[in-house]
Amino acid sequence: MAKKTSQGSGDTGEAREPEQIEEEIEQAREELGDTVAAVTEKADVKKQAKTKVSGAKKRATAKKEAAKQKATATKEQATAKAKEATPESASAGMQRAQELARDNPLPVIVGIAVVGGLVLGWAMGKR
Repeated sequence: MAKKTSQGSGDTGEAREPEQIEEEIEQAREELGDTVAAVTEKADVKKQAKTKVSGAKKRATAKKEAAKQKATATKEQATAKAKEATPESASAGMQRAQELARDNPLPVIVGIAVVGGLVLGWAMGKR
């Protein structure tokens, strides 16, 4: 096979085989394709916005769950302390209130949702 020299390619003038030149061209095409893909992804504002919104939703959900768990733990601690500190008649009233909450959980859920909303609003306001 005939050897050809590359002109203007920046090399030292060594003789290169056509297969080597084709391989270098293919490698340059792959690198260019990767670069175009990376630039396209960075320029996709809609995709970036969706990614940020998704991240914010995940953080908000995590904060809501943490607040819910903390509220549950605080409620359990308060209940235990109240049982220790209250006389029997007050304890019976407290049991009645707990039964009402169990029978009609909507006000409790609304209260948790309000607290979660306040925490989320506070967290979003800090940004």
